[in-house]
Amino acid sequence: MQSEENYIPVSPVPDADIFERVGGEPFFIKLVERFYDLVESDLVLRPLYPPNLEPGKVNLAAFLTQYWGGPPHYSLERGHPRLRMRHANFSIGQTERDTWVEHMTNAVRSMNLEANDVDKLIAYFERTATFLKNRS
Repeated sequence: MQSEENYIPVSPVPDADIFERVGGEPFFIKLVERFYDLVESDLVLRPLYPPNLEPGKVNLAAFLTQYWGGPPHYSLERGHPRLRMRHANFSIGQTERDTWVEHMTNAVRSMNLEANDVDKLIAYFERTATFLKNRS
């Protein structure tokens, strides 16, 4: 396993079968909807997002679909994910990271998944959220 400082959240799929096991692209669309439902009323995160949440939903669902083994729509539309660059304009400290992870964890746990898949998804989101922190 890579150290956290060298962790690249856009590396090859860690489990090539997870995409099919969880239900493919529809799963990731639904997961993102549940996550954004939580973000929409969150006092910490909502101010970081633009007024219209729809483009972000589409982009996140496409990214997660691609990352977990689905079609590469994200890269075809937007190029390389460049997650750090795309998040550089947002002030992401420990509080924002933890709040984001809490909402994504709740969204993942609300889905009907095997425990092993829940653990893999949450571990990925925890690492990636830490990777995107840009302030103390």
